Amino acid sequence: MPARNIIKTYDDNGYYHIYNRGVERRSIFLDEQDYRVFLSYLKSYLSPIDELEKIAPSRKLKNYFGTIDLLCYCLMPNHYHMLIRQRISTAIIGFIQSISTKYAMYFNKKYRRDGHLFQGAYRAVTVESEAQLLHLSRYIHRNPDPTGSNPAGLMQYRYSSLSNYLGNIQQSWIRNQEIVSLFSRSDTRNSYKSFVFEAPDPSDISSLLIDYDE
Repeated sequence: MPARNIIKTYDDNGYYHIYNRGVERRSIFLDEQDYRVFLSYLKSYLSPIDELEKIAPSRKLKNYFGTIDLLCYCLMPNHYHMLIRQRISTAIIGFIQSISTKYAMYFNKKYRRDGHLFQGAYRAVTVESEAQLLHLSRYIHRNPDPTGSNPAGLMQYRYSSLSNYLGNIQQSWIRNQEIVSLFSRSDTRNSYKSFVFEAPDPSDISSLLIDYDE
C-alpha cells in the first residue's frame, strides 16, 4: 500500500496542504542562513517579475506569480508545511520541484554533501472545505508549538507566515486575505489571533494529522 498523500490529484484553483521532511529525518535547516535562503527562493518564485528586476539575470529563478498563491507556511528544522492555491492544475508540480531542487543544490554545496535532501516525494492533501482551510492554517501556524501553550513563542517564531496574519510584518508574496477575510472585519488581527491560540476540537483536526512513520 502506498504511503498516504503521495498519490495526488490536482485541479485548477485547488487548495492543497504540501509538506515534506529531510531524508532519514535529518534537519534541512541548520542555521539562520538556511531559513533565509529558502524564504528568498519563495519570494523570487512568487513575486511579480517586475519586482525582481534588480536581480542579476543569471540568478533569476523560474516564476510562479499568478499560478501559485501561498496562503501559509512554516519552516521547521527537519520539515516544512505550505498551504497553497494553484490557479492551473500543473502549477504545484513545477513549483515544488523547482524549490526542492534549488534548495537541495544550495544545501549540498554549503555542507559538502551529495544525494537527496528530502525524504522522497512531497505529500499533498486536498483541501475540501472552508472549515478545513481555516483549521489547516491554524495547524501550520501552531507547528512550532502544537499545544499552543506558548503564544508569545509562536508570535515570535520567525520562520512562519503567522506574523503576516497578525500585522507584524508584510511579505507581499503571502496571500492571506482569503483567510483573514473570514474573520471580524473590525478587528481581524485579534480575531485570527484568538482563533490560532484557542484549543481546537479534536474532530476538527483529525484529518490534518500527519503520520511521519508511514
